[in-house]
Amino acid sequence: MQLRYNFRLYPTPGQRQALARAFGCARTVFNDGLRARQEAHAAGLPRISDGELSKRVITQAKKTPERAWLSEVSAVVLQQALADLNTAYRNFFASISGKRKGAKIAPPRFRSKRDNRQAIRFTRNARLSVTPGGKLRLPKIGDVSVRWSRDLPAEPTSVTVIKDAAGRYFASFVVETSNQPLPESAAEVGIDLGLTHYAVLSDGRKIDNRRFLRRAERRLKKAQQALSRKAKGSANRKKAVARLARAHARVTDARRDFAHKLSTRIIRDNQAVMVEDLSVKGLARTKLAKSVHDAGWGRFTAMLAYKAARHGRTLVKVDRWFPSSKLCSACGTVAESMPLKVRSWTCPCGAVHDRDVNAAINILAAGRADRLNACGGTVRPAA
Repeated sequence: MQLRYNFRLYPTPGQRQALARAFGCARTVFNDGLRARQEAHAAGLPRISDGELSKRVITQAKKTPERAWLSEVSAVVLQQALADLNTAYRNFFASISGKRKGAKIAPPRFRSKRDNRQAIRFTRNARLSVTPGGKLRLPKIGDVSVRWSRDLPAEPTSVTVIKDAAGRYFASFVVETSNQPLPESAAEVGIDLGLTHYAVLSDGRKIDNRRFLRRAERRLKKAQQALSRKAKGSANRKKAVARLARAHARVTDARRDFAHKLSTRIIRDNQAVMVEDLSVKGLARTKLAKSVHDAGWGRFTAMLAYKAARHGRTLVKVDRWFPSSKLCSACGTVAESMPLKVRSWTCPCGAVHDRDVNAAINILAAGRADRLNACGGTVRPAA
């Protein structure tokens, strides 16, 4: 299994300038390659091969006065930028031809120096290494300080250096790791995701919804207002942009940290995890869109999936049309309707249900049935 490890970088002022130069050169090569492909297509010419494109926008371009400064950065960075363009085109054509599953992918677009995220990639061919002192050695940039929060499980073959909108630098390693099965556990759990509570478990536990964005709205509003008062193109406006980006980054980091800790705890304690396959994209089109995006259910379920695969656990996604809230977990009766404002209800059989706990119990039962390849009959928990 491949996992991504991110570490914070702390480049010196000189190294920041070198990284900015590398970001700009990689962006230029990407845009030149995209422009050449578009012009060839508009003129009705055959597709430019990858090798010919590399020769045209890198090798030959370095010999011209307009692009001579491409020689100031590592050639690997430029080649990887062109590789990203080729991958983007392959994904686009695979998408429109139906070979790639999921939503349709748009064709590659030109990169801008004003994009929120700038990135370059170094491979082992570029002689990247970690020094004995724990610094990341990058060609034509130097030894960059890294905050190592954990050890890499294997020798990295490449590293992507990223600058985010908040002006922070990160080193992103993709490393091949082996699975680490956890001891067998008899526990199984169903999870009902929601907005009143972030997650309600089938054993009755309720995880509060932290509402990271809602809690930070006042601070974000002030930062946005301060930005709107700054003159365009001024140094103070750049500072205000960075201040707003840092405020948003704190919200994102807090949400990610919460999802990581919760998913790790659930996977560690349970042999099987059953969760509803929510249509997050559909819910994000409703009047609850802001709260749905703030919850981050998609990222949480993705974390459950890869952690379950790595640690020998089972994750079952129950069909989104399964009536988990309306189904009585005691007798199997399905209520006619269940508006969101109804938080508890009484079944004709006499059972009194908390809406979310009942849904989690039903999700657990449906997940068990799916694991056993059950068919037909009413799905409900065993007595």
